[in-house]
Amino acid sequence: MFSFALKLNNMNKIALFGTSADPPTTGHQLIISWLSFHYDKVGIWASNNPFKKHQTSLSHRTTMLRLLIENMHPSRCNIHLSKNLSHHRSLVSIARAKNIWERQADYTLVIGSDLVKQIRQWYRIEKLFSEVSILIVLRSGYVIDKLDLQTLVSLGGRCQVVDLNAPGFSSTTYRKYGDRNVLTKSIQDYIAQEQLYI
Repeated sequence: MFSFALKLNNMNKIALFGTSADPPTTGHQLIISWLSFHYDKVGIWASNNPFKKHQTSLSHRTTMLRLLIENMHPSRCNIHLSKNLSHHRSLVSIARAKNIWERQADYTLVIGSDLVKQIRQWYRIEKLFSEVSILIVLRSGYVIDKLDLQTLVSLGGRCQVVDLNAPGFSSTTYRKYGDRNVLTKSIQDYIAQEQLYI
């Protein structure tokens, strides 16, 4: 179970969520919506993860994220999609976020449980941990090992885990199996228009 601490010193809570979004799914939409109700601001960007091979350009993935956010119900005014936040190093994305918003805010980097083993290999991870808290969203098929969490804590990570009961599918579900049901209608239309994933 996940519990949020009370807001201290009127410090804004800002969630940062970079995602491959290749393509973004209704699962991404659920996460973004949840973040928008639990944080003062939510910074979103399409990312080029150096540990993954992407099938579409950053530009297409950013456009699809914009469509995903525009089609959220109810719409939320605290979600900010920014191409400027996109960088293959999360530490750079965090620094850019602090240049956009206040430096003294309470920043949280949001990752899926599939990245718990990978994150320790990220660029200057101990510096990253000193800049942000980590919110781990449980993903179906990716169980978090207690030893992996302990390793992150030993590196300075302030980690919390949340189960959003997100659907058990991902972008891979669409890319591998062509299941259009994991996508919003606007993204389905965009993929058809741009002839992506063929």
